[in-house]
Amino acid sequence: MSRGRHRAGRRRSERGASSLELAILAPSILALIFLSIQTALWLYGRSVALNAAQEGVSRLRLVQPPTYTEAIGERVRSDIEAYAQQLGGNSLGDAQVQPPAYNNPEGLVSFTVTGETISLVPGLTLTVSRTATGPIEQFEADDK
Repeated sequence: MSRGRHRAGRRRSERGASSLELAILAPSILALIFLSIQTALWLYGRSVALNAAQEGVSRLRLVQPPTYTEAIGERVRSDIEAYAQQLGGNSLGDAQVQPPAYNNPEGLVSFTVTGETISLVPGLTLTVSRTATGPIEQFEADDK
């Protein structure tokens, strides 16, 4: 009989242990889930900004140096800004594209796209900025 009482006493002392474990583990698991989602949103915002910058470089690198003007650069910049806002939607808010850097002597063109990603934490602002650079295409006539 002493064994039966001993087992019953042990069961009573462990009562509520799983509830206590859940109360301790649940907030940390939820925090880990929110951190994972926030990281994914930030990485997606970076991806959108980089894709928009690469699109701008792809469009502007085909413009030959003798025909390039500030007006052409501004038109491509405004198109890329609209593209970034459309592509990002709510994921990349306030997407802005800096004026392009078109360096004729160096033969490079670059675009920088910045914006704010969605934040799950009120008051937290996560800004992303991505730059893409590429060579300006040089078309030359055949010597034949």
